[in-house]
This record gives sequence, C-alpha cells and structure tokens, in this order.
Amino acid sequence: MNKLLRILQHRWLDETDARRALRPDALARIEARVKASESRHSGEIRVCVEAGLPLSYLWRNATARERAVTLFGKLRVWDTANNNGVLIYLLLAERRIEIVADRGLNTHVSTAQWQALLNSMAAAFKAGRFEAGLMAAIDAIDELLARHFPLAPGEVNPNELPDAPLLR
Repeated sequence: MNKLLRILQHRWLDETDARRALRPDALARIEARVKASESRHSGEIRVCVEAGLPLSYLWRNATARERAVTLFGKLRVWDTANNNGVLIYLLLAERRIEIVADRGLNTHVSTAQWQALLNSMAAAFKAGRFEAGLMAAIDAIDELLARHFPLAPGEVNPNELPDAPLLR
C-alpha cells in the first residue's frame, strides 16, 4: 500500500472508532473473560485495541507487530512475576491482531503455534467481528497458560495487570 494512503487510513480513525467497534457491553464481556481466565493460571492477559498507528510509526512504515512489541513494554506486560504476561493487540485500521508473549510462555510455544493461532482468528477480524476475535484469542491463550502455568490447589493469581481492555 502506498505510504500516503496508509497514513490517511490510520489518521482517519481515532479512539471513538475503537469505542464504536467495541461497545461498553463488549468491553465488559472481554474484561470478564480475562478475569475468569486468570483464575485458572498464574499468567496475565492484557488486551489493547488501537484505532490507528501513531504518525511516527506511519512515517517510518512500522508494522503492527512493532507497535505491539512497544506497547508490551509500555504497558509493563513483561513485568510479571513468572514472566508469563501476554499482550493481545488489535489494530483496527488494518484489522490486524498481534500477540506478544513474555519469555516464560514463549519457551513453551513455538512461533509456528503462535502463527497458527493468529491465522485462525484472522477471518473474524477481517469481517469486523472484533469481540468474537478477541474472545477467541483470550480463550486460546487461556488454554496455553493453563497448560503451562496452572495454579496449584488453593493458589490465587495476584492479578498483576488490569483486566479491562485498553482502547487507544
């Protein structure tokens, strides 16, 4: 895509578009799903939905993946006790989803497994079914975290990150 068109596509959208794509009731359901998920394992899931990339990313032709990695750091998803935080990043302008996982989980999940997970959700995002796609992502990551970082009987996840999705 031509650089100017990409810039226009991203700058055309803003946080109000993100709020239209995910209404308050959808945000509440996503938050509840994250909270329920984190009762099964010691991992942390953070959801971030961004309407468009910042201009500085667009000028240098950065990818959604680059932005997701940056937000992984800025939102401190990497800063969990067991190094098992996961960021689910949705970029509305390109209808792209990126998943960035900390090293604790990445030692158990191959790049091919992550890619297969992303591919399985791509259709929902391309069709504009953002809530369904995010719920599927949360469920898939929940399964991975529950398999590799289950809570011991009586153990409680300290909830190190907010459960509510972040809209930008």
